[in-house]
Amino acid sequence: MANHDSGIADKVVIITGGTKGIGKEIAQSFLKEKAKVIICARNKPQEIIRTGENNADFFKCDVRESSQVKALIDYCVTTYGRLDVLVNNAGGAPPADSSSASERFTRSVIDLNLIAPLGFAQMAKNVMVNNEKGGLIINIASVSGMRANPMGVAYGAAKAGILNATETLALEWGPKIRVVAVTAGLILTEDSRAFYGDDESVSQIAETIPMGRLGDPEDVANACIFIASEASNWMTGTNIVIHGGGEKPSYLSATTAFESS
Repeated sequence: MANHDSGIADKVVIITGGTKGIGKEIAQSFLKEKAKVIICARNKPQEIIRTGENNADFFKCDVRESSQVKALIDYCVTTYGRLDVLVNNAGGAPPADSSSASERFTRSVIDLNLIAPLGFAQMAKNVMVNNEKGGLIINIASVSGMRANPMGVAYGAAKAGILNATETLALEWGPKIRVVAVTAGLILTEDSRAFYGDDESVSQIAETIPMGRLGDPEDVANACIFIASEASNWMTGTNIVIHGGGEKPSYLSATTAFESS
């Protein structure tokens, strides 16, 4: 998206989990639009996240710790004067059998993927309301929250909760604060590569997707840029699904009625 008319230049943006994968691509996309970007994670990135001459500011923060989240938002307001956009991107969970996953594991997954972004959104909203034009919260969700998610029941449940929270918060906080979800499908990142397997396995998975490929982090970032642009200023309480057309139902492989032409 061209930056000359997006309205994103000089906006102050916080991106959680912004040091790698989808979060890193989102950060770089906002930098391209000349936004002021703060990324946070538990560990400092190996190299500065930058696009051209624009660098992302890094703040060490565990989003599950409310005191650290408050410190980050305080730093943002003190350093940049305001907060315009929050991208709740941090999240994830390793696969776990639903019949044996421990209570501690389940709580940790829900804390990271549901409780943490809700808490961050609350604190962000309380400073965004002071902006003349309000603010925007983008919640990165997952198709795991829209369908069955075997070996990941807690993660799927948390992401389903994020979708409901997006609608609820948009209703409660509008019109000053917009809240939008971006639901990511099967996205190929450095972390998901280990889960999806080798190139042959990735190719086989791609064949189940109508667009013929797994998603790229840039696909999700492009959606975030659109949502933050002036072109979407009436969009709130909704869910943009980025999944390449979804996954073909497994029964199709058992019939010849839907063979590709």
